[in-house]
Amino acid sequence: MKKIILCIMLIGLFIACGEKRKENELTKIKSNKVKVVELLNSIETGDQNPVGYISADKYIQHNLGIADGLSGFGALLSNKPKEGFKVKVIRAFEDGDYVFTQSEYDFFGPKVGFDVFRFENGLIVEHWDNLAAKMPVNPSGHTQTDGITKITDLDKTTENKKIVKDFVKTILIDGEYNKLDQYFDGDNYIQHNSNISDGLSGLGKAMEEMSKHGVVMSYTKNHILLGEGNFVLSISEGTFAGNPTSYYDLFRIENGKIAEHWDVMETITPENERKNKNGKFNFNK
Repeated sequence: MKKIILCIMLIGLFIACGEKRKENELTKIKSNKVKVVELLNSIETGDQNPVGYISADKYIQHNLGIADGLSGFGALLSNKPKEGFKVKVIRAFEDGDYVFTQSEYDFFGPKVGFDVFRFENGLIVEHWDNLAAKMPVNPSGHTQTDGITKITDLDKTTENKKIVKDFVKTILIDGEYNKLDQYFDGDNYIQHNSNISDGLSGLGKAMEEMSKHGVVMSYTKNHILLGEGNFVLSISEGTFAGNPTSYYDLFRIENGKIAEHWDVMETITPENERKNKNGKFNFNK
């Protein structure tokens, strides 16, 4: 009888190990991009399986309002309101060990934002984000997230990242606005910033309005550029109206020119209010 019980136990163990092995193999097969989308969706659905994509030992949190590690992520989810959270991933991209997404949230209020995840050995080890309140359509009728989503020109990723790098340095950081037309196809430019209309003309008008009201927007440093095909995300810091600000700018490149732009600006949390000490911009390049 004991031998029969032992055999049954061994068979059960072999089956369990086989199932676990299948699960691990499936995790390896999935792209990092798919893992991130599943993880973000799980914030709404409550599915606990995608949490397994996060490294329990190495997870570093750069959202300054969330405590570090997997425990900080868990604490955030445990504080969700009765109606829960809502997440809609609009765009997802992969660049080497990084995955970056653009999403709409109902996360303690309607928001839009970008998330960046870094992977090691198939597991998420680091996370950054920039969030802002969801706003009405801009003067040209665009929302903060609508527009083209299709990824093309994968062979031009490096070239497109260089275009954005030059634009950020020359225009946004150095302020050489006389060179603006080098980066655009005339006035053909789709803008998703809530306060700015389409085209270089819309950008110029917005800058004039800010100047009239004494509002200064400055970019002082670009920290990282991530891209896939025709999309490039630039992450920078600077100030807006005197406040330290994190700038996430997503550009779509078409025929070597900037054709579309989305962004999220977030005031950087003061040091005495932060729930972790990892910094807003510490990227492992």
